[in-house]
Amino acid sequence: MDNETGLRRRLTGRQLTMIGLGGAIGTGLFLGSSLAISQAGPATIVAYVICAGVALVIGWALAEMVVVHPEAGAFGVIAHRYLGPWAGFVVRWTYWTIQVIAIGGEVIAAGIYVQFWWPSLPLWLPVTVFSAVVLITNAAAVKLFGEVEYWFAMIKVVAIVVFILLGVVLITVGLPGAQATGVSNLTAHDGFLPNGINGLFLAMVFVLFSYIGTEVVSVTAAESENPARDIPRAARRMVTRLALFYVLAIAVVLTVVPWTTTAQGGDVTQSPFVRVFSAAGVPAAATIMNFVVLTAALSSANTNLYLTTRMMHSLASHRYAPAWTGRLSASGVPRNALALSALGLALAAIVSAASESEAYLALFGVSVFGALVVWLLILVTHHAFRRTRAAQGLAPSPVRLWGAPVTSVVVMLFLAAVLVSTLFIEPLRPAWWAGVPFFVIISVVYAVVSRRSVVREGSGPGK
Repeated sequence: MDNETGLRRRLTGRQLTMIGLGGAIGTGLFLGSSLAISQAGPATIVAYVICAGVALVIGWALAEMVVVHPEAGAFGVIAHRYLGPWAGFVVRWTYWTIQVIAIGGEVIAAGIYVQFWWPSLPLWLPVTVFSAVVLITNAAAVKLFGEVEYWFAMIKVVAIVVFILLGVVLITVGLPGAQATGVSNLTAHDGFLPNGINGLFLAMVFVLFSYIGTEVVSVTAAESENPARDIPRAARRMVTRLALFYVLAIAVVLTVVPWTTTAQGGDVTQSPFVRVFSAAGVPAAATIMNFVVLTAALSSANTNLYLTTRMMHSLASHRYAPAWTGRLSASGVPRNALALSALGLALAAIVSAASESEAYLALFGVSVFGALVVWLLILVTHHAFRRTRAAQGLAPSPVRLWGAPVTSVVVMLFLAAVLVSTLFIEPLRPAWWAGVPFFVIISVVYAVVSRRSVVREGSGPGK
């Protein structure tokens, strides 16, 4: 069965869960999460637990809304319905922009990982090849995309599960050639909380970005075989598994390797994953880990390109993007929207390559600021969704966020605090000097575009 926009409902429940994991699990976990660990030491485990709760609230709130409105554009269209056209415009264009930036970064990362094996290979070559791979995958029927992403994400999941199991064995009883480490690393080197509560909060600022991508499942609603059944289930499973993987993996990292060592970062050969695999006697541990982070980068790029394409298609449906980006191929794929998103991919990849440039810092700032604002607007939309439906006497969603509105307000305050704190963290300061001008510009663009746009009927609250 297809939906009213022509998109094909071909994604299964198992694919949805893995697409969500694939979009959220990037390369940072495998390479040590050194920024967060340098701030909080072993207490980074607590930071991952708290941020998992934040991600769960957002994922659950999205599931509550998307079950009622399983449409292309997901939270962007729902924001349009319940907060008005400005919110729908800003949320979707912002999300499109930050994901395009992410795609460029992941493709560049994938090219660098290939250079681990062939150092003399020019970076542009693997970047071009990988860009073609994700473009071809996204241009095919959505069912093929779902299957490719399922196996991409599966590689990451298997690597994390094996790492956790080997790590537990290494910690408790040891491995051949490696004595049991015990848990002394959790309290050595100035204790469990070496930099105090302030260090823990700063770590949460960095850890929070590890969970960006938990909104992926909601974007798939328009192409889910059974959104009412599969979206809530996939959202809960995805966030729960993501939190479990992150918390357990980071706990193993900080138990096996002193946090002062992990905080220094380094390339793939310095990854705690490589250390544990090597201790377990796994041959060519660094090579295997490099393959895992390569597929992690490609999986994220593949999923993010899917997201940008669907957001662009949704914008076209409200005449907030060129009409030709809303057209579908014979297989039900918005390939024109894909082409426009690919232009952004090329631009982001080129700018990302110049990692020291002011342009790259600006893109980084827009991405950080935009992600936090999108999450905040999702929760504001959820509040308006509940209030409007109650006022109109409509039945509540079959999926309900536990503890709302208290839980959603607490998370909104937390996100606002994180957003403000980026002003005082040197690596995140570009979030404000690039993010604020971006939102000013996009609001001006909305004012111009809205005068020429005729919003479709039926996009009012509760329709």
